[in-house]
Amino acid sequence: MILAKIIGDVVSDHKISDYKGIKMLVVQPIDPDGSPNGKTFLAVDGVQAGVGDTVVILDEGGSARMLLEEPEIFTIRAVVAGIVDQIAMDGLE
Repeated sequence: MILAKIIGDVVSDHKISDYKGIKMLVVQPIDPDGSPNGKTFLAVDGVQAGVGDTVVILDEGGSARMLLEEPEIFTIRAVVAGIVDQIAMDGLE
């Protein structure tokens, strides 16, 4: 799992039929303190997340497709699996 911040929406005029009705987001992996950690990538929204949300990303195709209940869509790799309410480390919030 990857901790990330949603930094954008993906809008397209044309989509492959497998993606119709599926929201795609641009995500920036982050450290627990919120600083960027790695390159941005695309993820399918599984929890109605939005720009500015801190989220948990499941980055493994088979599990991502199962989370979306779409096992026959073979092109999905990363999915937003949860919205983070709070991060606590070593007793600090």
